Amino acid sequence: MQLPVATAIPALARALGAHGVAVLQAPPGAGKTTLVPPALLGEEWLGGRRILMLEPRRLAARAAARHMARMRGEEVGGTIGYRVRHDTRVGPRTRIEVVTEGVLTRMLQEDPGLESAGLVIFDEFHERSIHADLGLALTLQSREVLRPDLRILVMSATLDGARVASLLGGAPIITSEGRAHPVRIRYLGRAEALRIEGSVVAAARMALMETEGDVLVFLPGAGEIRRIAEQLESGLPRDVRVAQLHGSLPPAEQDRALEPAGSGERKVVLATSIAQTSLTIEGVRVVIDAGLSRVPRFSPKSGMTRLETVRVSRASADQRAGRAGRVAPGICYRLWSEGEHASLLPHDTPEILEADLVPVALALAAAGAPDPSELAWLDPPPPAPFKGAVALLGTLGAFEDGRIAPRGREMARLPVHPRIAHMLLESARSEGGPTAADLAALLGERDIFRWSDGPPPTDLRLRLDHLRDGRRSDSVADAGAVARVRAEAAELRRTTKFPAGPSDADKAGAVLALAYPDRIARRRPGAAPRYLLSNGTGAALDRGDALAPEEFLVVAETDGARPEARIMLALPIAREEIERELGALIVGEDLVAWDGASGAVVARRRRRLGAIVLDDAELRAVDPELIRSAVIEGLRREGVASLPWSDAALRIRERVAFLKRLDPAWPDLSDAELKATLQDWLGPRLEGVRRRAELARVDLVPALLSLIPWELRSRFDALAPTHIVVPTGSRIPVDYSDPSAPVLAVRLQEMFGLADTPTVGGGKVPVTLHLLSPAGRPVQVTRDLAGFWKSSYFDVRKDLRGRYPKHSWPEDPLSAEPTRRARRREG
Repeated sequence: MQLPVATAIPALARALGAHGVAVLQAPPGAGKTTLVPPALLGEEWLGGRRILMLEPRRLAARAAARHMARMRGEEVGGTIGYRVRHDTRVGPRTRIEVVTEGVLTRMLQEDPGLESAGLVIFDEFHERSIHADLGLALTLQSREVLRPDLRILVMSATLDGARVASLLGGAPIITSEGRAHPVRIRYLGRAEALRIEGSVVAAARMALMETEGDVLVFLPGAGEIRRIAEQLESGLPRDVRVAQLHGSLPPAEQDRALEPAGSGERKVVLATSIAQTSLTIEGVRVVIDAGLSRVPRFSPKSGMTRLETVRVSRASADQRAGRAGRVAPGICYRLWSEGEHASLLPHDTPEILEADLVPVALALAAAGAPDPSELAWLDPPPPAPFKGAVALLGTLGAFEDGRIAPRGREMARLPVHPRIAHMLLESARSEGGPTAADLAALLGERDIFRWSDGPPPTDLRLRLDHLRDGRRSDSVADAGAVARVRAEAAELRRTTKFPAGPSDADKAGAVLALAYPDRIARRRPGAAPRYLLSNGTGAALDRGDALAPEEFLVVAETDGARPEARIMLALPIAREEIERELGALIVGEDLVAWDGASGAVVARRRRRLGAIVLDDAELRAVDPELIRSAVIEGLRREGVASLPWSDAALRIRERVAFLKRLDPAWPDLSDAELKATLQDWLGPRLEGVRRRAELARVDLVPALLSLIPWELRSRFDALAPTHIVVPTGSRIPVDYSDPSAPVLAVRLQEMFGLADTPTVGGGKVPVTLHLLSPAGRPVQVTRDLAGFWKSSYFDVRKDLRGRYPKHSWPEDPLSAEPTRRARRREG
């Protein structure tokens, strides 16, 4: 039976011939992965060159290559081949290469023009793997700069084709119908009392009773798959076989999971999202979807990537359900409610927005495009995490003066994370090579230990010992994982040409530090095993952990929790090993700073590795200028309000503020301005001051007066007098606390005989008179003394005569003699 995509291939071939780029939208099951590449081999525009097809998963790449080869009656490695990590099946006659992961990126680094290729296909682009985004950006640059004849085809099932077409410069969009049978959706929810394993096992047993055909179960990770397989196998009928399918399985076991069930047999395939697209598992008519996926989440703050279990998107849920309708009408059991389905995100977040960008930054630099803004992206790498990635690569020696260094090019050629590549290359110069290879393999594989009674131990030395001589029992170590780690370590030894020999667990900490210089951890003071990492984050061990007494650790993995992560994998490292291996990163500094808690300047000589202080001693001979600067900086942090302001100093600030309202030429003595100019007006008067208590001896009055220009200084007292002389001869202070209305508080009787309100500001501003009773209480507030004598005074006089009969309250205040006292008693 012809696959649906076949009818779209002629239009696709014409579009690629005419425009050089195209987008093919075809739902799962249309046949695009295995039918399109062979159908384009004979096109004239290909010119006999190869077709490269990028698949986001190794399992899918191998399966697609085998299926295409089988369709031609050939073995893989003939016309059709594949190239994945540690597994290459290509030959001199190979015309279609299915590649994955960073293989295409490394091909572009070695041959930026991809001279032997005529077409690059990006399959399942809707998965938005970071390798696909990076590969497409580099391929587009190659086409623009070096190879205008290079064709690019993006194939997707659910992605917005218009966006991709726009990225490709207005590429034609070819659409194909799918081959799907109806799939009935049944929402089961999840029993609150059951963990995910219990809900899945119950749903699987129900599906086997209610339906026909094979069952495909989507689970978040290998751990859940393993536990559910153990529970299912104990109670299934003999004609039902359970198969596991996830990325950490050996290829042979993955292939067995894809094989059709035998005659009279049913199969239950427990899979991660690896089975969501690309792969076709024949015979599946039932899907059970746990609704969860495990995705990497990178934290720029901690510099660590952790796997996080998240709810699937609606697009992913639809793809999973579609697997039940490939061969016949099917059913999908969803372990969530219909209401919950509406709250799912429409699409998955592109990996490039949340992943560790260190490999991307190194790959771009190795390809001659260190600035990502110069490339075309569907979603560009976020600037802040990318900047952090470049900084780390500089620490690892991959960059010099902002450009890739020879060491960086060596790192880019190794098929491992740049951290691990740096560890391998540095260890090659010493006897640590075998240890580095074992560590790299261990960190690239899921934990080789299984522990049923709690979390496994954090000490990586236990795993190194087991790789060397199998000290752990089979019930604890996963034989399959151990075999994969040993094979990976052997391949790394071969690639890096390490000499033969066992790893040395006692020196492993120094080796691991080469990969994680930003994750050296020092134990904090106290009984609990809490640590500060050199990147500034905190982490902790369980109290009973064997590594808890260690002062220094190298942390390879944490659980990413906040505010303090739990250490999952680590190695001890000695102080002298840190000095030897990371000496170039240790910074010596003399710290002279203000300590707000003690209120004094602290002078210390320190040596630091990032946030970790290795040595800290008192610095005795200190430059007085450094002390002065530290005091100024401390006062800036605490604010000028913390200074010991005298009344005289505060009055100067108030008088100047009043004058500045009248004339902008007067200086600004506000808190903000004084804080900004502390060094200028206060700095010269801080000689010998290094404690808060010693600030009391600093006279702030001359310091403030120094800010007033000389030409204004001579008029200061005349324009803003501190006192005004009233008719009795008393010198009454003027209150300038409100710069818009200076106040003169004076007894009413002392103002007898004065016709007009006193003024300040060169006669421009009448003061606000607070006229007081003999007891000093305000009886009238006015800025018009003449008007007061004519009107309000008589009402005030009537009241005061009753309350203060011994005082003189004349009918004519302007002709009366001012007085400070009561009138003399007559006779």
